[in-house]
Amino acid sequence: MKVIFIKDLKGQGKKGEIKEVKDGFGKNFLIKKGYAVLLTSGSKQKLEQEVAKQETEVKRQLHEALVLKKKMEEQELIFLVKTGLKDKMFGSITSGQIADELTTKGYDVNKKNILLKDPLVLLGQHKILIQLPQQVKAQVKVTIKKAQ
Repeated sequence: MKVIFIKDLKGQGKKGEIKEVKDGFGKNFLIKKGYAVLLTSGSKQKLEQEVAKQETEVKRQLHEALVLKKKMEEQELIFLVKTGLKDKMFGSITSGQIADELTTKGYDVNKKNILLKDPLVLLGQHKILIQLPQQVKAQVKVTIKKAQ
């Protein structure tokens, strides 16, 4: 019996996969528990439509991410900080502060998507990577200046 998996089942199959299984296992477990449907011309056509729909959705998301990347890379974030002797900063600029600044500029960015190993502690310009959908990364310029 051939079935189409409609849910992932560890060790058996992934969603959208067509697999040959024993009749009893297919009828009594996979189909009964909702993990798979019997392979018919109708179910195969429905699977192909779903795959095509997912592909167009991925392409749309990729296009949106590339447009967002271009816009973000044109931005420059400026932070004014207090400094002590020899222009040493009090505190640091964290991914949370960068996310807040991007939010004020109209971008919806979670601080977890800002790829910053350590907080910024030096004055000057820094390039920060931001993870966008579809594995797209934007490089944003962050400038830290001494407050007067």
